[in-house]
Amino acid sequence: MSYPQKRFVMVCQHSSCLVQGASELLLAWQTAALPEDVIVMTSGCQGQCSTSPTVRIIPEETWYCRVKPEDVNQIVEEHLKNGQPVERLLHPRIHPQETSGKGQKLS
Repeated sequence: MSYPQKRFVMVCQHSSCLVQGASELLLAWQTAALPEDVIVMTSGCQGQCSTSPTVRIIPEETWYCRVKPEDVNQIVEEHLKNGQPVERLLHPRIHPQETSGKGQKLS
C-alpha cells in the first residue's frame, strides 16, 4: 500500500511577517478549501523579512512573497489543485527563471 505524499504550506509568523499581516494570512490558509494532501503550519523566520509575509510550500520548495489573505484562494486553486504556481507572487530571488520580470519587484 502506498500513501500520498503530504505537502506543507509554511506561513511565517515571525515579527516582520506579523507586522505585514501574517496572522490574518494564516487564518485565510486555515479556512481555505485545501486539497486533502495539504497541511498548513506556522514557521519561524524563513530569512525573507524584506518580502514579508512569506509562504513556502514544501516539498516542491515554492516560495511566495508579499502574500495577502485575498491571494490564498488563487494559490489554492492554481498551484495546490492544478499544479501551476502563481507567477505574480513567486519570490523573484528564489525563482528568477519562473518570474523573469513577471513576479514582484523587490525594493
